[in-house]
Amino acid sequence: MRPSRALIDLDALRHNYRLARERHGGRAFAVVKANAYGHGVLPCVRALAGEADGFAVAFIDEARALRDSGIVAPILLLEGVFDTAELIDAARLDLWPAVHHRAQIEMIEKAVLPAPLYVWLKVNSGMNRCGFLPGAVHQAWKRLVVSGKTKHIGFMTHFARADEPDCPVTGEQIRVFDEATHNLPGERSMANSGAILAWPGARRDWARPGIMLYGADPLPREGNGLQPVMTLESRVVAVRELALGEPLGYGGRFIAPRPTRVGLVAIGYADGYPRSAPDGTPVAVDGLYATIAGRVSMDMLTVDLTDLPDAGVGSEVELWGARVPVNRVAQGVNTISYELLCNVKRVAFEYRGGGN
Repeated sequence: MRPSRALIDLDALRHNYRLARERHGGRAFAVVKANAYGHGVLPCVRALAGEADGFAVAFIDEARALRDSGIVAPILLLEGVFDTAELIDAARLDLWPAVHHRAQIEMIEKAVLPAPLYVWLKVNSGMNRCGFLPGAVHQAWKRLVVSGKTKHIGFMTHFARADEPDCPVTGEQIRVFDEATHNLPGERSMANSGAILAWPGARRDWARPGIMLYGADPLPREGNGLQPVMTLESRVVAVRELALGEPLGYGGRFIAPRPTRVGLVAIGYADGYPRSAPDGTPVAVDGLYATIAGRVSMDMLTVDLTDLPDAGVGSEVELWGARVPVNRVAQGVNTISYELLCNVKRVAFEYRGGGN
């Protein structure tokens, strides 16, 4: 069998959820949208089912999968619903939809629902992507109340720059949110992963930890006690020697600066490892650091083994995990850990720590 795989540590996932909940206080939605950020939603949800206060997904199909698997905890729909049929399903499945534009309020006003809804009114506190402007929040709330279709109304917002601890924008968003919702009854939710770790003033009734659940620190200065959940790994399947000056791989990007020993690794961009990874991107071979040499191919990549004489065919290669933080790889290809984790595919997924 091809040796590439993603090892998912469910004990680490539970550790990170507990840390998020403890740091924030109150309750916490475990954000498991996008297939649990590429980690496999059902195993992750089952691992958290005994601990998580609730879950958050992007849209209703993701929520249905959780309900069908037996999850009875609250489920927040971060994008809300897109039509009346989904709204009716949300009420039937006891989902908690976000309401972030007028058309969603109109749907609620006109719909015949099987049960009243718990909705989360979203405030545009400065990200300017979705949500009601501060001056429109009271009127939106009043329309939801008058509709008679809601049993609870909570208030939420989303931060644009919570992962920048020294940037004043998040503090301003907190102020805007508090002013916009002043004197309105209902629970509040503000803190995403970055705010949980860096902005105590954003702590309210519910937190929404996402990327931190999976062990990728959202802050520029790591060290918050998070444990990586995914280890992406493969093995060396062949070794060859390059003479000084010989090119390697597509485009001949890597030119051997010395007699170079190269390991061929069975993983590539079709598996989710970024094609844009430059020469020098770190990997760990049998627990020792090495680097990418040459352009990543669809099904394989090459690493420089010159300084690792004991490495060879069969050596284990960690692309990211405990030794090589996924953030370090992401920074090298000018993206974020979220994208790398969500893009992992085609490899075997193996779960450890129960809950599968």
